[in-house]
Amino acid sequence: MKRRRMLGAIAGTTIATLAPAVARAQTITLNGAVQFNDDHAFTKALVRFEELVKKYYGKPVSFTLHKNSALGLEKQYFEYMAQGKAVDYAIVSPAHMSTFSRAAPFIDAPFLFRDLAHWNKVLDADLLKPVADEIAEKADVMLIGYAGGGVRNVFANKVVRNLAEMKGLKIRVQGAPIWSRTFAATGMSPTVIAYNEVYNAIQNGVIHAGENEAAGVEQMKFYEVGPNLSMTEHAITIRPICFSGKTFKTLPKDLQDAILKAGKEAGAYGRQVESTEDAAKLEALEKAGKLKRIPFTDRAQMKKLVDPVMAAYAKDIGADKILAQINAIQ
Repeated sequence: MKRRRMLGAIAGTTIATLAPAVARAQTITLNGAVQFNDDHAFTKALVRFEELVKKYYGKPVSFTLHKNSALGLEKQYFEYMAQGKAVDYAIVSPAHMSTFSRAAPFIDAPFLFRDLAHWNKVLDADLLKPVADEIAEKADVMLIGYAGGGVRNVFANKVVRNLAEMKGLKIRVQGAPIWSRTFAATGMSPTVIAYNEVYNAIQNGVIHAGENEAAGVEQMKFYEVGPNLSMTEHAITIRPICFSGKTFKTLPKDLQDAILKAGKEAGAYGRQVESTEDAAKLEALEKAGKLKRIPFTDRAQMKKLVDPVMAAYAKDIGADKILAQINAIQ
């Protein structure tokens, strides 16, 4: 009897000792990915996402955010999320979703938005939901929030002030066909090059220019090879916070709810960060003598050349009604 009590006590002690280990083993771990370091707006938005999920879930959940392109580039992140492996959440440019959804690049195509105020109104009206639904259906990747807010301009190794000086400009564009079509319509010579190869491509004379928002120009040091920033203001970025549908389906309902709520709020936070920092970053770079902002005098004419291409593209992908709604917002 005494021996039985002793064994029971040992078993109880063992179970008590193992309980925390079992709990740790059952803690859900979510893996994120971002191309940039701690200072970038995308990283800040994803860190905020993690904080909010933990707050709203209220139970143990672990996050590992792989920074500085440790898991590749955004195109790979999206493919991983679609497959349900390696990456559970990330911020991805819509252009990199085009393999799965023809409508995806429409989200932040050139000259879709008139200005930041128009951009904010479109997002508040949730006009892009049909596109997000298609991406979820065809790629099994959910768009749970919208970061972005950077205004994209052309950086070049020569001065570009108008359409005449833009003619024939060899420029790197994102992989979605709409970017090549719209830039070709303005007289440029667009080519698709991987994001991490743009610097060397300009340095080696393969191309003359690229286009990006202030955060990217600063982070990738594009100003070193393209110090002339032509203020075309041709696009305002929307950078969805994406979450793997395959991962999402495996999670507890209360964690799913926390992720959806956190995604929306983290996206709004990311928009506020990037749109606020955008002008400040350019001003700081110019003051440091690293780049020069060049006024672009033909933006209105540039948009006129692009409008028919955008209208045809929207009709082709079944987004012509969405485009009309976006244009109607004042």
